[in-house]
Amino acid sequence: MKILVIGSGGREHALAWKLRQSPRCAEVFCAPGNAGTAGVGRNVAVSIADFEALVGLVESQDIGLTVVGPDDALAGGIVDHFQALGHRIFGPTKAAARFESSKIFAKEFMQRHGIPTAAFGRFSDAEEARAFLEGQRYPLVVKADGLALGKGVIIAADRAEAEAAIAQIMEERQFGEAGARVVIEEFLAGQECSIHALVDGRDYVLCPSAQDHKAAFDGDLGPNTGGMGACSPAPVLTPELEERVRSEVMDPFMAGLRAEGILFQGLLYPGLMITPEGLKVLEFNCRFGDPETQVLLPRLKSDLVDLIEATIDGTLAQHPPEWDERAAVCVVMASGGYPGIYEKEKPITGLAEAAESALLFLAGTATRDGATVTAGGRVLGVTAMGADIRAARDAAYAAVRRVSFAGAHYRRDIAAKALAPD
Repeated sequence: MKILVIGSGGREHALAWKLRQSPRCAEVFCAPGNAGTAGVGRNVAVSIADFEALVGLVESQDIGLTVVGPDDALAGGIVDHFQALGHRIFGPTKAAARFESSKIFAKEFMQRHGIPTAAFGRFSDAEEARAFLEGQRYPLVVKADGLALGKGVIIAADRAEAEAAIAQIMEERQFGEAGARVVIEEFLAGQECSIHALVDGRDYVLCPSAQDHKAAFDGDLGPNTGGMGACSPAPVLTPELEERVRSEVMDPFMAGLRAEGILFQGLLYPGLMITPEGLKVLEFNCRFGDPETQVLLPRLKSDLVDLIEATIDGTLAQHPPEWDERAAVCVVMASGGYPGIYEKEKPITGLAEAAESALLFLAGTATRDGATVTAGGRVLGVTAMGADIRAARDAAYAAVRRVSFAGAHYRRDIAAKALAPD
């Protein structure tokens, strides 16, 4: 069958790469894709927001399955649109995608169903939000309610910073309409990690754990980004804690879906904080993570097409996935200045050399006169596997050093927290 992957990032390159390995996949189309996806499939210059054109592509090319990468397409209702026309598509409907598109919806759902999360307040008026700050303990966290490309979260060290965050999100609208409402919640100390789950409406299957690195600079300093690297597994999520993810997060989540009549079919990944008091859910996401996908899919030994179709058909219980026991580490190479202002069209060298020992999942890239150039903030992810985190990390950084473009920036401490003491 022919398969369409919607999106243009490193996550979509990884998805296209893995889907193409299936004996059931005849061809992969990517809309709009990037320089990396062009190597495993056919790029088509269609916007992810143009649902009619995407349907036209599916119908004209006789595409049997569509896999959605970005959250904004899901929040916009692409799954509903495709399903109404009888096309098979992987991802939650617009109503189910509210778990990611509205932090307030997700937090209230967790509150109703006893899923552990930070204490919070939700506000649609900036003055009320500022009044809530009186008597709060700091630091605290101010979040835009809607989608903000992973950047709508501000940690405020004191009341002045919290007031500035409210102004930035709600009044200056730095994140657009995503900032029409905010969540203000207690700051949770600990280690973050995530665990992806395929959910077919009745059952779920947990994937191995992963740990993202959101901050732009070493030591978790600087502004939040879409993700500067990841590792899998995340040692902080012990087998005991994984069982608690089942009993305290996923089982109540599924029970809540049934109680409220919500059909969720797709990929759910709770962002977790492991605190001294136990695990708590920071947020829900409703699609494959980026860059977590770049460390999870290389570890997947099963056919991804089979798993996606089982998720759509409600038959996940019949398809337990198999995973490679080796670890994986991904280091994201970004344009200088990201997540702020950065330049594009910088030629990238060393890709072939790096690919000899690592997987390269391209993101903000394009092809100009036969050369690969930068075209976005996060340019590519360099993923390597090894017997353990240390071996995978060493291999990833060795490959990173072979890639070069003007202004290249990457963190040098990806997976450092996951290393066992010497």
